[in-house]
Amino acid sequence: MEQSPDDWILGKRPARNPLDPNRPYASLVEKERSASGTIVPVATLFLTNRECPWRCVYCDLWKNTLEETLPAGAIPNQIDFALKDPALRNARHIKLYNSGSFFDPNAIPPGDHPAIADRVQSFERVIVESHPALVGESAVRFRDRINTKLEVAMGLETVHPGVLPRLNKRMTLDLFARAARFLRDHEIALRVFILVKPPFLNDESEALHWAKRSIQFAFEQAASVVSLIPTRSGNGVMESLTDGGEFAPPRLETLEAAVEYGVALQRGRVFADLWDLDQFADCTHCFSERRDRLNQINFSQELPGNIRCAVCGTANSALVQ
Repeated sequence: MEQSPDDWILGKRPARNPLDPNRPYASLVEKERSASGTIVPVATLFLTNRECPWRCVYCDLWKNTLEETLPAGAIPNQIDFALKDPALRNARHIKLYNSGSFFDPNAIPPGDHPAIADRVQSFERVIVESHPALVGESAVRFRDRINTKLEVAMGLETVHPGVLPRLNKRMTLDLFARAARFLRDHEIALRVFILVKPPFLNDESEALHWAKRSIQFAFEQAASVVSLIPTRSGNGVMESLTDGGEFAPPRLETLEAAVEYGVALQRGRVFADLWDLDQFADCTHCFSERRDRLNQINFSQELPGNIRCAVCGTANSALVQ
């Protein structure tokens, strides 16, 4: 019998990380440019909860998830634990990221929503993430409970018609557009995640082309933020795809070119995800300066001059048209 995509993905996985169900697996304060143009501190909580029901090819977030639904009160306990840190408590925005969908009842028990809302009402903006298939009335009810601005982050990944179905996300562009329209109709802000050079898209210039198309699509759905994520390996499946010639990480120039294109559109904020960016460094001489330049773009939403490297000859995105 032919193996299902889920079984193939599960069979490639290494072990999960051990977790405490009453503790977020990580929390930190990051700075981010707000819609008003100010740089605000954001409390980012990575909640421990049950794994997402979708087994996306590229995902490594499952490493910090559990196999069972948490008991009532565990998620509020995690938030309480994280907000004991004054730096997090005094942030202006809060991200409740949970390696899946906030509106998945098996991940975040709906009975905990009132207690969660009580804990986040002091923040100016609450940001959660969700698969488009789970965006609906539960988002509206949660928005009403928190009595502050709600933003939902959804993974678009790519608009490439041949690649998106192969990611095993079980999402179409029509589904994404419907979810985005629902959020817009209910005055809930939209943040969009886009993969720069997803698997099955090995040519660098083609990867940039589809990143640009994906940014355009995101803004057509009234996204206020687009976050560009260079596609990483490290989940077992991606290594297998690398060995099979179906995945190679993006060059740093490709990420730079994509974020420059998005910022130049001036249709919303465009951020480069700098997490573990050193994975994509191909020149140690200019990497730190280029990372700082991307960070500057994230904060300013303006494009500084290119950095020309005397060692590798790189001139940022000028190499990737």
